[in-house]
Amino acid sequence: MKIERIELRELRLPLVHFFETSFGRTTTRRIVLVRVNADGLTGWGEATCGELPFYSYETPDTAWHILRDLLIPWTLGKEWAAPGDVAPCFRPIRGHNMAKAALENALWHIAAQQMNLPLAKLLGGTLTEVPCGVSIGIQNSIPELLEKVAREVAAGYQRIKVKVKPGWDVSVLEAIRNKFPRILLMADANSAYSLADVAHLKEFDRFYLMMMEQPLGWDDLLDHAKLQREIATPICLDESIHNADDARKALEIGAGKIINIKLGRVGGFTAARQVHDVCRARNVPVWCGGMLESGIGRAHNIAMSTLPGFTLPGDVSASKRYWAEDIIDPEVTVSAQGTIHVPETAGLGYAPNLERIEKLTVRKESFE
Repeated sequence: MKIERIELRELRLPLVHFFETSFGRTTTRRIVLVRVNADGLTGWGEATCGELPFYSYETPDTAWHILRDLLIPWTLGKEWAAPGDVAPCFRPIRGHNMAKAALENALWHIAAQQMNLPLAKLLGGTLTEVPCGVSIGIQNSIPELLEKVAREVAAGYQRIKVKVKPGWDVSVLEAIRNKFPRILLMADANSAYSLADVAHLKEFDRFYLMMMEQPLGWDDLLDHAKLQREIATPICLDESIHNADDARKALEIGAGKIINIKLGRVGGFTAARQVHDVCRARNVPVWCGGMLESGIGRAHNIAMSTLPGFTLPGDVSASKRYWAEDIIDPEVTVSAQGTIHVPETAGLGYAPNLERIEKLTVRKESFE
């Protein structure tokens, strides 16, 4: 494919309810979209970075800079035999995986249309329905949290993830377990603890969690291995895994038993498939993490979640949980059984709502 035109847009999309982690509270998302035109077709990608450099050093402004000043000039006007061919071209840039993923994933969207295949099929996906879980942020009170958990369980979601931090953890998990003794439950710490908290983290074992996600440092593997030897709860690594080599090293030293794959964090579909393959070869389950994506990023997550190693419910939930109105048609919906039907049409299976995207756009820039 020959890339003829690339457009960057920043949107402001308000959440229907604030989302709070150990990093802080989010009420509105700044979303950077990449629109690529090649061979008469259009592909869309999304940079999934947060508004502030807490989960990662990337922000909408750094993604815009890396895309505008480096990635777009490197790809525009050139012929690419396959979408994954841009990944080696991007390698000289250290990090900035969310910016890289936004552009590469748009090319995969175009390639799927060229081959008249659903994106999931082009990636090698085998699932026709994706099992879904939900991620529930820190609430103002435990009763509010229990109400939200009850609502999501009633909606059919197969797994409940709650955010935790020091002071909002053991009592919260105990309250959930007392009311919902049999649900699949996990806790996500977003690096809120250290090895000094081992005795405290051992208390999590009595809640029979599916996993504890990223309890220690965002760039750590060694201390996670030490912690995993001390606790029965499986550790899931998120922020620590940026590529297949990170996954391999983590598993070799026993830093965790499960890996969360986020398209933006690892740099796009090419890298995500490599991480998936490393884990599958070792019989380590993976699942798709979420970054409060718009429908475009969510559609990409659905396609990735069809790969055979994605055996655990991911954070791929319905559009209405986050947005009063999403930017795709149709919006993502979840069945009463807690699954998303994988689109069978060529491409993403969801059409960007151009009128709504234009209405929400606060800046844009085009390159030809």
